[in-house]
This record gives sequence, C-alpha cells and structure tokens, in this order.
Amino acid sequence: MKHLIAALLTAGSLGAGAAEAQTEIVFGISTPLGAMGQQSGQRFTDLVNEKLEGVAHVDYYHSDQLGSDKDLMQKLKLGAVNLTHMSSVMPGYVPETAIFDMPFLVKDRAHVEAIGGAWLDERLAPAFEAKGYKLIAFWENGFRQITNNVRPIVTPADLDGVKLRTPNSQWRVRMFETLGANPTPMPFSEVFVGLQTGAIDGQENPLTHIAANQLNEVQSYLSLSSHVYSPVFLITTTRQWDGWPEEVRTAIEETAEEIRPWIYETVDKADGALVDELAAKGMEVNEVDRAAFVAASAPVYEAFDAEIEGGQAMIDEILKLAD
Repeated sequence: MKHLIAALLTAGSLGAGAAEAQTEIVFGISTPLGAMGQQSGQRFTDLVNEKLEGVAHVDYYHSDQLGSDKDLMQKLKLGAVNLTHMSSVMPGYVPETAIFDMPFLVKDRAHVEAIGGAWLDERLAPAFEAKGYKLIAFWENGFRQITNNVRPIVTPADLDGVKLRTPNSQWRVRMFETLGANPTPMPFSEVFVGLQTGAIDGQENPLTHIAANQLNEVQSYLSLSSHVYSPVFLITTTRQWDGWPEEVRTAIEETAEEIRPWIYETVDKADGALVDELAAKGMEVNEVDRAAFVAASAPVYEAFDAEIEGGQAMIDEILKLAD
C-alpha cells in the first residue's frame, strides 16, 4: 500500500509539472473596452488560445488594468508583461514609428495594406529589433478625427486656441502646435472628465474610440479630418520572443496576421455607420479643408526629416506606396 501511495503521489507530481510547463503569456493593453484595439486584442487572444490549448495560454487585460502605456512598456521590459500593443506613444521607444504621426500622409486603407507588406518588414521591423523589441503585427486603431466644444474645425485657423487633448506623443503635440491649437497630453482614461469639466475643449481619436467611450455626450462638434492614421504595433521584447517555444511563436505570428483583414473590414464598416450614429446623437458633423491642412503641416515634415535619420526617404517611400 505504501508503494502504491508513493506511486500515485509521484504520478500526481509529474502531472502537476506537466501543467506548469504550459507557457503563460500576459497580454496587457491600455486601450478601452469597445475601441478597435481592444476588440482586436480580444479576437487574437481567443483564436490563439484555441490553437495553443495545453501548450500555452494568453491572459488578456485591457483598459489600463495593468497600467498606462508607460507602465506597460516598463513591465514589458521587466518581463512582468509578455505581450502588448502600442499606438501613438511608440515613437518614444522606436523613433522611426513617428512616420505615422505625419499629418495626412496615409491616403486610405488600400494604402495601409501596402505599407503593412514588404515595406514594414524591411524598413520598420529592423528598427524595432534595434531597440530590443519584436514587431509581431501591424494592426490599427483607425484614422483620427477631431471633436471639440468650441466650433466646427474646417481650416487650421479654426483650431486657434482650442485646448485639444492628445496622446503623450511629441510629434502629435508638435503637429497641433503647428496648426494653432493648444495641445494637452493626457491619459485617455481622463479625457471624458476633462471634457465634461472644461479642462480641455476637445480631443482627436478614431471614430470607434469616440463612440465606444460616448464622447458625444460631452462634445458638440465632430470634424472629419482623418489627419493621422493610427497603427497598432503588437510587440514583445526580443529576449522574451526568443525564449518562447517555436510552436508558440508560430501560432502567435500566424494568428496576428490572420485577423488583419477582419480588423480592416470591421473598421471600414464601423466608420461608415458611426458618422451617422454620432450625428443622430446630436453631434454636428463637418468635413475639413484638407488642402489647407496639408499646406499648414509642411513644417512638421521638415522637422521629421531634420530629426529622424533617413526621414525624407521614409516619407518618399510611404508616398510612393499610395500610387
């Protein structure tokens, strides 16, 4: 009987060890519930967990549950977070990604798909690796639009003095300073109250962010500017990536790429419906004078070329992909 008990205990220990061998991946993002980045993360998590059942498991946390973007990047570096995705703050870590803060650079979603092909692999992925990051996928938040409580924004002159919340992105701040606004970096979690209390007059975000967070309740005007295309970079560190089993790495890469068409289709459908939905909820909607904004944005392009190595070459490459 003693031998039988010992054998059973040994078998139980081996079983526990096998269970513990499963790769646990903590996936944390700051993106709020309902926004495209959050939806993408959820779909990715569900699909990759199906593929890796018993081999690895992704635990998914959104809406600042594990901290702000800054917190998440620090935890990623330390290994407390294994996977995250970043958007507007990425230039602070990989300067070359500021190319996506160039106003009116990205034409449409067909242009986005061209950028996300060979150009991304050959030009941008090595820049991530040079900083110790593995770029796994190129997703999106969408094209950003301006909302505010002062006036419709038709030309850059209409931004004069408007206190506009931006992400903590030096290039976004510089862009709106150049256009005449008073940019105010602020965590997105504080934006609703900031608008409600008048601490800020407006903000800029994709329509899915605006609708999911009911900003129509505290904003009067929606100006369809599409001034910046916001990609989402799914990343880990190269150290963590190299430590994962090949089966896990393959499933993560394949799943991340598989959902890209779904992301584009979902955002396309949402953008078409949300303009009407937000107007029906009381927002005054207008188009901007794109030519006037493009002309006023020239100093931002000049600064990018001066401060980012190969900046003008990157701009030219992106523009060529729109042909």
